Amino acid sequence: MVRTYEKYTYSGSPYFPDRGAYGVAEPITERVNPHSRRTVSYYFPKGVGSYHFGERHPMKPHRLTLTNSLVMGYGLDKQIHEIFDARPATREELETYHDTDYIEYLSRVTPQNQGTFKTEVEAHNCGEDCPVFAGMYDFCRKYAGGTLAAARKLCSGRTDIAINWSGGLHHAKRGEASGFCYVNDIVLGILELLRYYPRVLYIDIDIHHGDGVELAFYHTNRVMTLSFHKYTGDFFPGTGKLDDNGIGLGKHFALNVPLKDGIDDKMYLELFTNIVSEVRDKFQPSAIVLQCGADSLGCDRLGAFNLSIKAHGDCVAYVRAFGLPLLVLGGGGYTVKNVSRCWAYETAVLAGASVPDALPRTPYDAFFADSGYTLHPPLTGRVDNLNTPASLKKIVGAVRNKLRYLEGAPSVQMQEMPPDLQGLLASEERSAEEQAEREKEDMGAGSSAVASPAMDMDVDS
Repeated sequence: MVRTYEKYTYSGSPYFPDRGAYGVAEPITERVNPHSRRTVSYYFPKGVGSYHFGERHPMKPHRLTLTNSLVMGYGLDKQIHEIFDARPATREELETYHDTDYIEYLSRVTPQNQGTFKTEVEAHNCGEDCPVFAGMYDFCRKYAGGTLAAARKLCSGRTDIAINWSGGLHHAKRGEASGFCYVNDIVLGILELLRYYPRVLYIDIDIHHGDGVELAFYHTNRVMTLSFHKYTGDFFPGTGKLDDNGIGLGKHFALNVPLKDGIDDKMYLELFTNIVSEVRDKFQPSAIVLQCGADSLGCDRLGAFNLSIKAHGDCVAYVRAFGLPLLVLGGGGYTVKNVSRCWAYETAVLAGASVPDALPRTPYDAFFADSGYTLHPPLTGRVDNLNTPASLKKIVGAVRNKLRYLEGAPSVQMQEMPPDLQGLLASEERSAEEQAEREKEDMGAGSSAVASPAMDMDVDS
């Protein structure tokens, strides 16, 4: 029997819609030379795009499936050195940052039994924004597992850039969900990076303030958080003022760039490059984590900026050019077709590959029909720009003023990372006087003994 291939599917409609006069991108077929470019690792946890928050909920994990289909359709898998299906994060890994009772709740609650968890649902902020949905805990474990695997790959020195578009959920707190985010994979990833890298710079270009990450590292000088976001006081999450500063050792290490509606490509890129370059020069990070929330694009369902996909990608390209170990994550983004375009384009930027404006054929062509199957549809000019040169100049001045308090990059004694964030903060908050007193006591106790090599080491007890 000879197998024949039909033009149509069982539904009677074409599998790939006829594009008519619109072009089709041919996939890249040439494989990247392993030594010609910086090594790029791409993480896509299997099935992470199949979860559903609810019919009318703006968060659509399906955007990850569309992104991956465009990445593969363009042939970018040939330009990426390694592609991984990361294992889900374990409970112990999630509890590196999150409270045990919160993770216990996430692991047990379901849409069917949530009525018996009424107290916990309220305590952990699982309501309209963060609903209990089928497979919620598995979803969290998958995207967090991707970020942890990517961070470990960077620490091992076996990759230069690690990408996990399913990660970047920056609102989750230690013991509660927030802003569509249940587990803060960014904090988990940064804690992993701090085991090897002395200083980590976190950059957030989501339209919403990266409050969960800022809060987690508000007391430490080993992580500098830099968030570009809309701020009005009542726009979610309502934090991220220009004068927010950090506490204790973390004072001046929490930087915010609060913007108004309608900022355009030119203003945003000029502001971004000026501030990020000064932060890099002053803080001298050992590694960078870049959260690429796509709700800062024009025409986003929940956004109010006028950024194009090209400008969003230019921010990514600018950070890539520093040549530092780079962990790239997703985040917000609620117009699914534009989110997938943006992250597919930025995958090409990170891989150092060039892709045409015509989209490749995928099973999801219908999503892109209304914009002519293009990678860069017009997204700008839909919202009035309320930002002025004077307001942006004020922001740059305030950031520079904070950076003046950093007299060179903070000196960090490399030591084993404590098993939890509180342990990290406790060890960093120990004052110089306490350290000196401890060393004096140690020297006194051992004065009658022969000094050993360990006496000359600063060991964190």
